[in-house]
Amino acid sequence: MVRRRIVEEPASRLAIWARRCALLSLAAMILIIIIVRAGLLEIVPAIGAVGATLALAGVGIVLALAAFVVIWREGVRGGGAAFVALATGIVMLAYPAYLGIRGYSLPAINDVTTDPNDPPRLEVLARLRPAGTTDYPGASVAALQRAAYPDIEPLEVSASAQIAYESAHAAITKRKWRIVVDRPPQTNRRDGQIEAVARTPILGFRDDVVLRVRATRDGARIDVRSASRYGQHDFGSNASRIRSLLEEIDEVVSAKSEERRPPPKPAPAKPQPARR
Repeated sequence: MVRRRIVEEPASRLAIWARRCALLSLAAMILIIIIVRAGLLEIVPAIGAVGATLALAGVGIVLALAAFVVIWREGVRGGGAAFVALATGIVMLAYPAYLGIRGYSLPAINDVTTDPNDPPRLEVLARLRPAGTTDYPGASVAALQRAAYPDIEPLEVSASAQIAYESAHAAITKRKWRIVVDRPPQTNRRDGQIEAVARTPILGFRDDVVLRVRATRDGARIDVRSASRYGQHDFGSNASRIRSLLEEIDEVVSAKSEERRPPPKPAPAKPQPARR
């Protein structure tokens, strides 16, 4: 009996290399995220490493597309490898592409506050920021901010300054930001102030947040300033952070005010008619 040798079709080398590039870029990105969040890599080399990783993912996409053409024309194997490379590259480039679109439609600012005329000042965190980035940039940035984020305004509450401060502290603690200044307000003496370090969701870059609580005639006013430490464009992250923080503080203030409100007095009992 003569045995016939089954010869498999050769696999596309383009597909194989496309998959290698895509998976290598994915592994490198995961490693970069772990290293940066652990504080073992500074932001400038981290951004360069991320850019190189995304470029490698783009190479994988190009090779995968070329592999599909070769597979179609020559009938070789490798469709699965090419698909894995294409899907991995698209997933990796989707979020940067979204940021690029968002950055195109938003102004190139990285410092946002609810009070451009008298922004809350960074004190302790000012020592950790690059030179020249401690003070709010000024009127030109304020004009861009008003045009892009007209809803970023102070939060006025009818509760006392102490309740407003406690609510803000609770909201910031819930977000697990690192608080470095915790100064409660004192009546007719000083405003309340909180300074905290927030982290971006993926790479964990550090942004600085300062919150001020000032007593008013009818209650308290809360102002917030959020500033990125590096880069010229925050892609709307600081405005989004302030917006969500103030919404949460408002909810906490309402809950605390409701808890401290005295219970309503029971209505006086109606006299019973005399029986004859």
